[in-house]
Amino acid sequence: MKSELARRIVFTLGALLVYRLGTYIPLPGVGGSGPQIPGVTVVTGYRFSIFSLWIMPYLSAAILIQLVSMVSSKLSALPRGGEAGRRKIARYTIVLAVFLTAFQAFGMASGLQRIPNFVNEPGGLFLLSTTVTLTGGTIFLIWLSEQITARGVGNGLALLLFAGVAVEMPHAIATMVELTRQGTLSVERASLLAILWVALV
Repeated sequence: MKSELARRIVFTLGALLVYRLGTYIPLPGVGGSGPQIPGVTVVTGYRFSIFSLWIMPYLSAAILIQLVSMVSSKLSALPRGGEAGRRKIARYTIVLAVFLTAFQAFGMASGLQRIPNFVNEPGGLFLLSTTVTLTGGTIFLIWLSEQITARGVGNGLALLLFAGVAVEMPHAIATMVELTRQGTLSVERASLLAILWVALV
């Protein structure tokens, strides 16, 4: 029993380490310094890396499926149909998450290449490679969260959410304090961000 628990703990820590390492792998074609947006890093846990979209598209897809279930009797009946119904819901969520991820990835790629001196070679190839990379990164995180749930300790999705927020929080707080001291960030905005961080944790 103890050896099984130890194995699960080691697997969970290893998976979280893989996630954190991935946040330092830069997007292809990105060679400059982008703008610093206070509060964004602590919420999403990224630095314009292959995991830039995090698992937010999957969460959005799950919420949308739940909302549709409230008005669709056919969809709402699936979870009550046993394991087969739950697997269908999971498949629908994954498919919708992939579409949302691709859409958001293309939007992010389009925005990044508009930043002066940020993208080495803007154009169609950058849009394609960045869209594919960001979509693949989010799909990998979805798969990783499922592996943590099945073979690790706790809920994988919740752990990835917490890791993304908790690890980035000290740096984000220091940045926010410095920007507030310089007058770049208002006290009201800083207070709003602090409330948001507490709510997230």
